[in-house]
Amino acid sequence: MIQRINHYLSLIKFSHTVFALPFAIIGFSLAIQSGKASFSLEKFLLVLACMVLARSAAMAFNRYIDRSFDAKNPRTAIREIPANIISPRSALSMVILCSLGFVLCAFLINKLCFYLSPVALLVILGYSYTKRFTPLCHLILGLGLSLAPIGAYIALTEAFDILPVMVSVLVFLWTSGFDIIYALQDDDFDKSQNLKSIPVYFGRKKALRLSELLHLVAALMVVFLFLSGDFSWLYAIGALAFISLLVYQHTLVKPNDLSRVNLAFGTMNGIASVVFCVFVCSDIFLL
Repeated sequence: MIQRINHYLSLIKFSHTVFALPFAIIGFSLAIQSGKASFSLEKFLLVLACMVLARSAAMAFNRYIDRSFDAKNPRTAIREIPANIISPRSALSMVILCSLGFVLCAFLINKLCFYLSPVALLVILGYSYTKRFTPLCHLILGLGLSLAPIGAYIALTEAFDILPVMVSVLVFLWTSGFDIIYALQDDDFDKSQNLKSIPVYFGRKKALRLSELLHLVAALMVVFLFLSGDFSWLYAIGALAFISLLVYQHTLVKPNDLSRVNLAFGTMNGIASVVFCVFVCSDIFLL
């Protein structure tokens, strides 16, 4: 049973939840800071459940939809579905159950979250099809993850506001940028299968430049957030750490050397999101 659970956690890359989850916590914290709502443990747990369920549905659907491509790609042939560890039917069942669970949790949070939940599912599930027809697929992934902070804010306030929207823009830029780096690994395979990506469309060197540009704007957004919000020195430390890690990951990957892509993609971005969250939330609640 434990091994079976581990297979499903591997299928959905559960460890990568760390990318967007800290920003959902930031959105939740900003809702409390705004004075429009007070802390609710029930809603906090429901927000966490929504994050896990939505991302699990999206990843399982991606693995299900791309199973034929994964089987042909030497890098991904060991994944659970092409390796016959998890059946396509089981993966699809997981998608359906997680999607229904996400909608149910959204319903339990408030009406606005419930009404918006199908839109969120459309974005995060629809992403898996986009690389079949547009190199802008990375931006769709960024859009999907960017829903986390504004969704968490709405969970408490039932309203939109400029500051969480700005955080969502930051997540969009950051995620889109590092997904381009990740896609470098498969540019040759994607070309052979007529799949679209920015590395395929522009080549590795220009793709890396575009990733750098997105992360430069993301860094500027971090600074703009500091100037726009009620933050102090703890936020500044978190911002400096986040921006430094953005810069560092771009020193790890070269057009002719992709050996450290996983370090740049997974480790650096996971650390960046957690560190930023810790300092931002500390600034909100301790100062």
